Amino acid sequence: MTAIAQTPRRAVARPSRDGRPGSRRINWVATIILLFGAVYCLVPVLWILIASTKSNGELFSTPPLVPSFDGSFFSNISGILSYDHGIWLRWAGNTVIYAVGGGVLSTFIAAAAGYALGKYRFRGSAFVFRTIVAAVLLPSVLLAVPQYLLLAPVGLTNTYWSVLLPQLVNPFAIYLCKIYAEASVADEIMEAARLDGASEWKIFHSIGLRLMAPALITVFLIQFIGVWNNFLLPFVMLSDNELYPLTLGMYGMIMPTGGQPNQFSLVIGGVFLSIVPLAAIFLSLQRFWKVDLLSGGVKL
Repeated sequence: MTAIAQTPRRAVARPSRDGRPGSRRINWVATIILLFGAVYCLVPVLWILIASTKSNGELFSTPPLVPSFDGSFFSNISGILSYDHGIWLRWAGNTVIYAVGGGVLSTFIAAAAGYALGKYRFRGSAFVFRTIVAAVLLPSVLLAVPQYLLLAPVGLTNTYWSVLLPQLVNPFAIYLCKIYAEASVADEIMEAARLDGASEWKIFHSIGLRLMAPALITVFLIQFIGVWNNFLLPFVMLSDNELYPLTLGMYGMIMPTGGQPNQFSLVIGGVFLSIVPLAAIFLSLQRFWKVDLLSGGVKL
């Protein structure tokens, strides 16, 4: 018998619609829309970077997108850090407490609630889920004053808790975790864990959270950025300057009643510094931010 050597089959490039093999048509409409969106998002950030290099006088006398190289950048940074005995650093610390603490606690609550709604059927579960979906449509701006009226009688206003508690439950985060838990946590894995004697809490903690990790990172990023940039809730809840986050503190610096014109450059320097943590945490977590609702614990 003679062995017949078979050569591997080569992939043949299919001709495109214009008849040329290997070429691809570019959707110029979609490309232009995406480029416009990218410019729309990046221009404000670019303006902050350039404006932070200018003095207060240069902000209004030079072209917006032309940086200054006279050393005003370092003056702005040192000025905002030393402003009012370093109150900016206190505001930054408060913002970290609100954003990290609120983000972690809110993510865990959303994970537990979404996992329960997605993997268990109990009396009233459908009603609870419909209520959460309806709450997603309710603007959070409308809840600031009612939340203040609820916390004021128990003495929690003007405290850290007045900013943390209202942000612990996010309907959209619960909805996202519910959908992801249904798609990623397979019933077969849960049944196998039960046969091995694992409790429901053990299954959620050891299996559910790990399989839901991409969604949880997404929820944490959404919560972190939302709390970091939140202005209205601290504005309603807080009256002590020592408890202000960055958004409310720097807003007070440029108010006509409490600020001075020469503080604009300092505030822009503070805004530049406040962007750095957001960029760092986003870049460090983006490699985990791969939400794929078609992936799960069981591959077919």
